[in-house]
Amino acid sequence: MLNKLLGKFSADVGIDLGTSNILVYVRDKGIVVNEPSVVAINTRNDQIIAIGGEAKKMIGKTPSHITVTRPLINGVISDFEVTEKMIKHFINKIHQEHFNLLPRPRIVIGIPLDVTEVERKAVEDACKSGGAREVHLVEHPIAAAIGSRLPIQEASGIIIVECGAGNTEIAVISLGGVVTFTTLPIAGNELDENIIQYARENFNLLLGERTAEMLKIKIGTVSSDVEKEETTLRGRDLMTGLPKEVTISNHQIREAILKSVRQIVEAVRDTIEKTPPELVVDIYERGILLSGGTAMLRGLDKLIVQEIKIPVHIIDDPLTSVVRGTGIILEDLDNLKEVLVPPTFDN
Repeated sequence: MLNKLLGKFSADVGIDLGTSNILVYVRDKGIVVNEPSVVAINTRNDQIIAIGGEAKKMIGKTPSHITVTRPLINGVISDFEVTEKMIKHFINKIHQEHFNLLPRPRIVIGIPLDVTEVERKAVEDACKSGGAREVHLVEHPIAAAIGSRLPIQEASGIIIVECGAGNTEIAVISLGGVVTFTTLPIAGNELDENIIQYARENFNLLLGERTAEMLKIKIGTVSSDVEKEETTLRGRDLMTGLPKEVTISNHQIREAILKSVRQIVEAVRDTIEKTPPELVVDIYERGILLSGGTAMLRGLDKLIVQEIKIPVHIIDDPLTSVVRGTGIILEDLDNLKEVLVPPTFDN
């Protein structure tokens, strides 16, 4: 009874708890939070000193007593206490304008396809410890498809490639459920590591992860027929230990990341090969849909078309498709309950 009463004064919330970013949708308001999933902790007193964008600015720049951590790995909680505090921080931030001292929102949260029951329970517990009165789970590709307004409850095959920071999830969806899927731990973060390794091997240059990520966003491509584009790259010379600046081109970035990107393409091919033939016909007519931040990598859609010979479409605003899907579920929970993951053993 008390939870229901508190719920009347709380805003229902949809969350995309990603490896790289946390996005929060508030019912009737839209997306109100889009922050890095990064937390800075003072190890002397075990206190959190920054969360989100402020914490990300500290990566690679902290003294020994401050640790900057990502509490999620491949979309799965790796540090329960820090994740709980991060969720609580954003819930409280959302409710500040309502002057609600004890917010108890209902939460719909996206999870990876292949998480274990224990990992699902960890997400539910982190949300409830963070202040939620109800927690509903939905798989990332399902949420992304709903966020893109796709007719997932029809008897028609849809294939969506949700390519985020920590992993890539490829799912064939029909009648509101996943028919077949493939997940692999290759996505945006792996491409950043490829760039760091390339700079080390070819320029004797040590890069930070933020620098590699910005480089990927600025000139990253997997197209072979694009005009050459160059930018300066700054890091530490591995030979002298001093700062060093070199020039790098988009063609070199392609060379660095192409092997990993081809693994994603092969995973898409494998998923289609496992799909029932009636659904393959639907997929060919509708095309392959790309979602997630890595979907915006230049030339990825063309490479998939070239290798698999099926049309590819990047959905509108691929970065926010999952959280938009959680928001749509919140707005129509009664009709979309079937797409949710069943609660774990203690719920």
